[in-house]
Amino acid sequence: MPRNAGTAIINLDLAGPRISRHLYGHFAEHLGRCIYGGFYVGEDSPIPNEGGLRLDVVEALRALNIPNLRWPGGCFADEYHWRDGVGARETRPRMVNTHWGNVEENNHFGTHEFMALCELLGAEPYISGNVGSGTVQEMSEWVEYLTRDGDSPMVALRKANGREAPWRVPFWGLGNETWGCGGNMRAEHYADLARQYSTYCRDHGDNTLYRIAAGAADDDYAWTETLMKQISCFGCEATPKNFFQGVSFHYYTLAGPWAAKGSATDFDTDDHYRTMAAAQRVDRVIAGHSAVMDCYDPGRKVGLVLDEWGTWWDVEPGTNPGFLFQQNTLRDALVAGLHFDIFHRHAERLFMANIAQTVNVLQAMILTDPEHPETLVLTPTYHVFEMNKGHQDAASLAVHLRASGTTRPTHDGKREVELETLSVSASVKDGTVLISCTNLDAEAEVDLDFDLRGGAIGTPTARVLTADRLQTHNTPDHPTTVAPRPLDGVSVVEGGLRVTLPAHSFVTLQVPLA
Repeated sequence: MPRNAGTAIINLDLAGPRISRHLYGHFAEHLGRCIYGGFYVGEDSPIPNEGGLRLDVVEALRALNIPNLRWPGGCFADEYHWRDGVGARETRPRMVNTHWGNVEENNHFGTHEFMALCELLGAEPYISGNVGSGTVQEMSEWVEYLTRDGDSPMVALRKANGREAPWRVPFWGLGNETWGCGGNMRAEHYADLARQYSTYCRDHGDNTLYRIAAGAADDDYAWTETLMKQISCFGCEATPKNFFQGVSFHYYTLAGPWAAKGSATDFDTDDHYRTMAAAQRVDRVIAGHSAVMDCYDPGRKVGLVLDEWGTWWDVEPGTNPGFLFQQNTLRDALVAGLHFDIFHRHAERLFMANIAQTVNVLQAMILTDPEHPETLVLTPTYHVFEMNKGHQDAASLAVHLRASGTTRPTHDGKREVELETLSVSASVKDGTVLISCTNLDAEAEVDLDFDLRGGAIGTPTARVLTADRLQTHNTPDHPTTVAPRPLDGVSVVEGGLRVTLPAHSFVTLQVPLA
């Protein structure tokens, strides 16, 4: 088997920016079987549930320390009217989900069900409001309904619907993809609406909203600049105006053009490298948006929010094309590992990221099967989130990497590039260093030496996520084919560690400080 080699230098005593736990956020849209048939099965289901919420899904996600959950969209958010989803379920009006499959929904999963889900998960709610087809008043009243105490009209309605105390809702999206499915707006028009809507999304009591403006697609830096101009001026040292506290953007990883994204499971090595190059490109995109924001907010008070990311393949054969159901292989897990390494390096500006989506849609954590309704499958991507959860709210540690043989020419969807096939990030929290390593090479192992400076270490433990083939995935019949296993052969040497990373693998090392 071919072998590459590298050295990673980490100064254990030089802590960098905190890695926000919200970089490990999730996304649940009314799309396909994410909500209905995924999170929500109804109270009459034989599947164990609480208030219709599927408990084995909740238990699996609690193991990830899921920090936040974004809902109800996505594109769905801008045709969702929240009052249709409160009150007695049998009286709620039906609606048509025009974006995703043109299916009819009964609105049985609404505001109260979502907030109950967040409470079960221990996750903070992130609600995306309707700018595209809603009104300022509708959004303002939703905030009041959720977060105000007292006896106002919306509070009285909430209490009549069975909830006495207000909820805490920290994150609020001012629309979604307003450049596209959220209204096909120009940046200048939406920027004015963002200022208007944010004005009436009030902080009630001790609930302080972190308002997130709907930002760019991919590398549309002009959109980001238009939004930043609303809260500051070029080169200003002043604190930005408080219209919104975050600016979002979306970035998906594809191996081909939009019309032919490729199969989730039927791909070759060239497809794999193109996918990894497209994923690696998010580093440049984050850096570009950050650079624009730095011109208007050099103090980095405003957060950058990547609230949709992940792989997007052609749907599985025989499934509804509007449901975006795709299988999840080891390749998807490597995309996730690479993204997290990049997120950690941008921790000073990047505040939140939400993978699309949590259950049964796109790069999901969990897959359920209508033919095996009582089983669920944890995907390879799920395991990357679990292996990496120690990075949440940890102090980042800079990794200085020297390697040989770890580049490969390929195409990232925009241009010819040299793909770096070795990626490493690290953090420290509570006396433990967590190092994550992603070897993207389809064939070559990597002998990696860690030069750990500025502190003594104890005995490390290591885990690896890999398989014989990149196309390997988990199924109801074989649910643990791709799952973390102990990695043997990690050596403590003078000044650090030595480890061999298998080909196409994700590895974590937990290193106690002595």
